Amino acid sequence: MSRNILVIGAGKSTSYLLDYFLEKSNEEQLHLTIGDLNPESIYKAVKDHKNCTVIQLDIQNEAARKKAIFESDIVVSMLPAFLHSKVAVDCLALNKHLVTASYVSDSLKDLEAEVKKRGLVFMNEIGLDPGIDHMSAMQIIDRIRDKGGKILLFESFCGGLVAPESDDNLWNYKFTWNPRNVVLAGQGGAAKFIQEGTYKYLPYHKLFRRTEFFDIEGYGRFEGYANRNSLNYREAYGLQDVLTLYRGTMRRVGFSKAWNMFVQLGMTDDSYTIENSENMSYREFTNLFLPYSPTDSVELKLRHYLKIDQDDIMWEKLLELDLFNDQKSIPLKHATPAQILQYILEKSWNLNDDDKDMIVMYHKIGYELQGHKYQIDANMVVIGENRIHTAMAKTVGLPVAIATLAILNKKISTPGIQIPIKKEVYQPLLEELKSYGIHFKEYKVPYLGYNPDSVSNED
Repeated sequence: MSRNILVIGAGKSTSYLLDYFLEKSNEEQLHLTIGDLNPESIYKAVKDHKNCTVIQLDIQNEAARKKAIFESDIVVSMLPAFLHSKVAVDCLALNKHLVTASYVSDSLKDLEAEVKKRGLVFMNEIGLDPGIDHMSAMQIIDRIRDKGGKILLFESFCGGLVAPESDDNLWNYKFTWNPRNVVLAGQGGAAKFIQEGTYKYLPYHKLFRRTEFFDIEGYGRFEGYANRNSLNYREAYGLQDVLTLYRGTMRRVGFSKAWNMFVQLGMTDDSYTIENSENMSYREFTNLFLPYSPTDSVELKLRHYLKIDQDDIMWEKLLELDLFNDQKSIPLKHATPAQILQYILEKSWNLNDDDKDMIVMYHKIGYELQGHKYQIDANMVVIGENRIHTAMAKTVGLPVAIATLAILNKKISTPGIQIPIKKEVYQPLLEELKSYGIHFKEYKVPYLGYNPDSVSNED
């Protein structure tokens, strides 16, 4: 009797997830049902597999949604985060386990007592970031605590980037996941973190000018800017007394300074629509954000406004995106500046069929043990295969798939709404991920904190 796994949503991050289930389908007696609004976009090898059924599923269609969930043994929701709650309510009503890669929302937390009571596992934040970041960090933190150590500093950065061999634009960047999330990154309030015991608040208009730098062996230099709220991790990781808690996003050096040009112009604003956006040229769009001048060109006005010279690499980066082209036009009606910017960037930054992406994750953990201070730097680099089998899809999809099978096989059985921070979850998952080339390299380095002169640099 085969066990039915329902995957709802088969977007960019699902190629490895679907492959994993189908590769295991015979030995584990699995049948995979994929419900998606656009089933024709699912690639042939998956659709034609004998242990797979593809159905068209509109998540807003309550009857169809409930029927698909009822017929499954476990549900994997790969939908946008705001749609998970509909699925979660149905899973609870129909007694089905649920797995998502998204953050635990307030609406999900409200179901906690009932989920526990019914003995169900609702596993969330089990992708890349959140996901692999939780598991790899907790593995190191638990190891330090087991020896009697106290965590002083925790920093964690992650980035979805383009692999060196496919890095062929001046921004050193291509989209490997939802472009809208990239364009809107950092909006919605100040970034909050703690450095050396002091709370720090970084407003959006300053976010991309305060960066940290890292060197990853074999891959060169990267920069990181702060995520919106690092403080959420205090409770989850048990870091209430930590002196430094800082989480951020990684890019190649120079990206943040260049991206800041869009922020200062107002091109990333998503709060209003532009009346006559349809058929507007790229040049007209750029000119919207600049002062009127009867004599100066759009190019001159923009250089003056941003205080950049024509031999500046920043200027070259803007030219590369064709922002001053009066022949290219926007097809979007009543679009926000952010939507138009996204449209323009997607024309330049989408992965080509044979392009490879790259995931980089970096943890810095400082701790005190028996009166001495130490630090561990850990990093992970994963390179994709092509536009479909990306490193992003691999690092998001495989943890989801492995956890789903572990829940189905009762290897993960603690009920409740949870994230993967317990040993029963992270140890077997990280072990299996190694066999897919997803693993961390650890380095012991001197603990410097933020005030190197005042602390001992013990090895």
